[in-house]
Amino acid sequence: MRLEEILAQALKRVGNDRYILSVAVGQRADDLSKGAKPLLENNETKNMKYTDIAIKEIASGLLLIDGFEEN
Repeated sequence: MRLEEILAQALKRVGNDRYILSVAVGQRADDLSKGAKPLLENNETKNMKYTDIAIKEIASGLLLIDGFEEN
């Protein structure tokens, strides 16, 4: 899946609010950099940056943001 499609899905999950998405991605990327386990399959995250992992987790519905229901 292309990055643009993943970002569109992630934005949809936070009510198209880019600010909320950027804060959520930043917080999750920080957690990942401090040793949190990715919610994605290990083979998917092998060569990904922390921010890319966070965006994909949100887009796929594995990481839910407070105040936003799962679509």
